[in-house]
Amino acid sequence: MQLKDLLYKIPLLATSGRMDADITHLTMDSRRVGPGSLFVAVRGTVTDGHNFIDTAIQQGASAILCEDLPANVADNVAYVRVQDSARTLGFIAAAFYDNPSKKLKVVGVTGTNGKTSVATLLFRLFRGLGYRCGLLSTVQNQIDDEVIPATHTTPDVVTTNQLLTQMLERGCSHVFMEVSSHAVVQERIAGLHFAGGIFTNITHDHLDFHKTFDNYIKAKKGFFDQLPASAFALTNVDDKRGLVMLQNTAARRETYSLQTLATFKGKLLADSLFGLNMTIDEREVWFKLIGRFNAYNLLAVYGAAVLLGEDPTEVLTQLSGVTPPSGRFEQVVSADKIVGIVDYAHTPDALQNVLETISELRQANEQIITIVGCGGNRDAAKRPLMADIACRFSDRVILTSDNPRNEDPMAILEQMQAGVSPVDFKKTQTIEDRREAIERAVLLAQPHDIILVAGKGHETYQEIRGVKYDFDDRAVLREAFQRR
Repeated sequence: MQLKDLLYKIPLLATSGRMDADITHLTMDSRRVGPGSLFVAVRGTVTDGHNFIDTAIQQGASAILCEDLPANVADNVAYVRVQDSARTLGFIAAAFYDNPSKKLKVVGVTGTNGKTSVATLLFRLFRGLGYRCGLLSTVQNQIDDEVIPATHTTPDVVTTNQLLTQMLERGCSHVFMEVSSHAVVQERIAGLHFAGGIFTNITHDHLDFHKTFDNYIKAKKGFFDQLPASAFALTNVDDKRGLVMLQNTAARRETYSLQTLATFKGKLLADSLFGLNMTIDEREVWFKLIGRFNAYNLLAVYGAAVLLGEDPTEVLTQLSGVTPPSGRFEQVVSADKIVGIVDYAHTPDALQNVLETISELRQANEQIITIVGCGGNRDAAKRPLMADIACRFSDRVILTSDNPRNEDPMAILEQMQAGVSPVDFKKTQTIEDRREAIERAVLLAQPHDIILVAGKGHETYQEIRGVKYDFDDRAVLREAFQRR
């Protein structure tokens, strides 16, 4: 494709060189540049792509798209200057791959908690309804049966268009994807066409990146502000900021609720460790999922499916058999009936939701033993809050490492310990080694007690000082149960 065709309708500040240069490859990574490449210099949070323009040229780039032209320009390279490289890349990537998102029904899911569950449940539901589908999620990307490892909640926009093209070629009609707040701010969804957007909830998270809660809210809202009039915008009106998401959207505004009047109304009738019973639009259904938070997830999935044109009765029939995503309230039970629950809960609100659910579901005097940590190089303000919530809703608490990344694990744990009140000191232990922490919890537990291992869920690694080590909470818990 010629460069000038990729730039059709793109606001340009300046150009030089051959606009008829053949472009066979798009990239933001100078290491992946070769002849025929358009290298896009994007300013990131850690590195600035403008610093790698010379490297891209040395590796044979045919064209450079940037916000600031380099001091010395090469004679055999085309240069394009724009106001915002990241946003422009989205529209160029869409054009390069012939706008695959316009040929699919793409539904984005955003919110602090529940994104993975809702996107995955939609994927499983629509496959059960007979469609070929795609999934872009924190846990994994998937093209029908084929699983592709995920590195980000929302991929970069070039990768997304590549995956959407593959999905289209494989006969997919629907794609369900998580839309993170980072992705909105970093323009990783620019140029994509959405058939619908879903808002789950918003609570304290990612302030290391957004700096203020108001900025975080605006980032989530930014997704709905971009939706076209042909799309639907489905929001949780029980969240106090649910309607805020719809304020400026051009999309059709729809709502769901367990507490008030809404387009899609649900009521939780019964909940247990084996499933939940609820009514949705006055139809009573038993689901395999557990907890009030999953009642909201199911309601969001049902609403989106109906808005996509599916029959309500068929949707509920299929949903009744759907299982939860990996690492979301996933149970591991010992031979002597200790119940282990592995959950991705890594925000204060998510941890409280899971622990409240466990508290409501326990039958008698079973202990709740919680193992929890906080990730490094992330929002530090939530660390004492996580410890406080664990203590308030648990009989015993073990504070341990999550993914400390490049931070000192004990420094993170000391910040968590600040949230432990004096009355909770006796029931709280701090064990830096996560495996040892899980093994200690198993030794402390009695038959029928409940052990919550929170924070990592589906992850199969632990990142310590920049190195990823094999570590799976579910496998470690099973091993500890077997040795018990």
